[in-house]
Formats: sequence, C-alpha cells, structure tokens
Amino acid sequence: QEQLVESGGGSVQAGGSLRLTCTFSGSTYSLSTLGWYRQVPGEQRELISSITWNGQTKYLDSVKDRFTISRDNAKNTLTLQMNTLKLEDTARYYCNRAPLGEVPGAPMWWKYDYWGQGTQVTVSS
Repeated sequence: QEQLVESGGGSVQAGGSLRLTCTFSGSTYSLSTLGWYRQVPGEQRELISSITWNGQTKYLDSVKDRFTISRDNAKNTLTLQMNTLKLEDTARYYCNRAPLGEVPGAPMWWKYDYWGQGTQVTVSS
C-alpha cells in the first residue's frame, strides 16, 4: 500500500532553515523520480524540485542554490534542505512522484490520486 508522510515543517524567520523529510512506502516510489511540491491556498500546486532514483536533480529557479533535495533509497526517505528561506517560500509542502525529465515550475499536466497530508512551512519577517 502506498503511503507518503511529510514532516519537518514549521515557522521560521526569513533567512532561517528547515529540513523536510518524506517517508514513503510502496513499490510505486522506490525506483521512481520523486519530487517536492508546494501549494499556496488558491494557487496551483507546483513542482519545485525533483530527483531521479540515481540522484539527478532539478530545481525551480527561485529555490536553486538555497534548497537541496536528496533521497535515501535504502531508508525510503526523501529530504529537502531549505536554507535562506524567504517569505515567498511560505506554503504547504508535499512529496510525490514526478515525471522523469519534467521541469520544475512548468504547468502540471500530471495528476496523482494519492497525496500525503503535507507539511506547512511559514516564513515570517
């Protein structure tokens, strides 16, 4: 049974850091490209970073050089280290698969039936 559990969000001042963790289970995810998404109320969910099963990464331009995605296939975990957080990073963050080669920030044409509960990140001044 597939399951995604995100954790690590919280409230932080601008310039601070957070580390998000996603624990996944189910064969759907183990060999798939995985991604971190975020969504602000009233807006579309967007892919902000992805990582292939063998570690190739992509980032949304606005988070490049501040965020780092990584995965541990043995532990079935996906992480997102977020540094130098900005007010505009405030959102609910989710993990899930991502289409191989898809560019973060591009309009999402794909849909998944299952999403975890996400984790809220709030950045204040």
